[in-house]
Amino acid sequence: MNFPLPTSPVKPPYVRLSVFYFTYFAALGVFVPYWTVYLKKVAGFSAAQIGELMAVFMASKVVAPFIWGWLADHTGQRLRIIRLASALAVMCFAGVYWQNSYGWMVLVMASFGFFWNASLPQFEALTLNHLGTDIGRYSRIRLWGSVGFIVMVVSLPPLLERYGIERAVDAMLLLFIAIWVATGLVRDKPHHAHAENTSRLREVMRQPAVWLLLLACALQQGSHGVYYTFFSLYLEDHGYSRNFTGWMWALGVIAEVVLFVFMHRLIGRFGAERLFVLAMLLTGIRWILLGVWVDHLPVLLVAQVLHAATYGLFHASAIHLIHHVFPGRLQGRGQALYSGVSYGVGGALGSLLSGYGWETLGSTQTFYIATVVVNLGLFMSLYAMRDLGKHYAQ
Repeated sequence: MNFPLPTSPVKPPYVRLSVFYFTYFAALGVFVPYWTVYLKKVAGFSAAQIGELMAVFMASKVVAPFIWGWLADHTGQRLRIIRLASALAVMCFAGVYWQNSYGWMVLVMASFGFFWNASLPQFEALTLNHLGTDIGRYSRIRLWGSVGFIVMVVSLPPLLERYGIERAVDAMLLLFIAIWVATGLVRDKPHHAHAENTSRLREVMRQPAVWLLLLACALQQGSHGVYYTFFSLYLEDHGYSRNFTGWMWALGVIAEVVLFVFMHRLIGRFGAERLFVLAMLLTGIRWILLGVWVDHLPVLLVAQVLHAATYGLFHASAIHLIHHVFPGRLQGRGQALYSGVSYGVGGALGSLLSGYGWETLGSTQTFYIATVVVNLGLFMSLYAMRDLGKHYAQ
């Protein structure tokens, strides 16, 4: 599939864009592996309650990105909106220091999630606008987010072992502040004028292939609910240390970084649509490996290396597809739709249902269900890619 590419006469600020991704995903490097451990060990919540709280956070991705994306597209002040959302995320997250009751935690996660989840889709659109014809360099910038994630999951466990899991909250607050500071390093970059009068959102959304693409993304991310919510607890339950767990998270993201280095070549050679389908196929295989052979170290290592495909390959190809399906003034809302439907709806339902499944059916059966979910998305993606390929081929 060959997409038309916009032009950009100014060299993109690669380093400054990369700093934002580093800090943003460094915060995720604390939140994803250790937040659920904090909720269980310190706050004392059950698996079902943890699933519900993570679902509340994920659900904020349904509403927040689209609201903020609409504001960015209509006001043309994308960077100001990113900075505002990042600042408000700091203020709302600080509420976690007040108390650990279930109701209060719901409020905290909903509020800081509403602002934190607003910034990344808009920064993705800003980055792609900066890149212009150099869109293939996106993965080279995005890989610094993976580096930030790795730094935290490797360096933090020894500190948590020594000072307690409560320090994860301190690390997150400091990184949220760093995200806000990073937004001050970048200048705004409006969408390209020649693309402003292209397809409107309603026209794009009339295409069945676009809905199938978004639903496939939602199912793929929904299948990740059990992984993002319970992987750290899963390894602890099977006798692995917290340091080892950190290295397992790091291994997955290291594999992701390696893939990002070569992603622009892979897209150029195979096309984003083929890579998207391959990522979903490998995701189902990964969940089977984790569900059945978690006690076998070689298989566990293979499953973690597959993170390069289940997240890196999937996300980079999806971003590429969404960027061209939603052109011009639709970029912000297109990225917001992708984030809201996949990470929002899919992630929220995946977290919620995995919590109930974990508590009633057990870990292995929950991973089996995740495999069924992503395979359903795989079939949808096959139809979506076929139709999108016909529509956008030159």
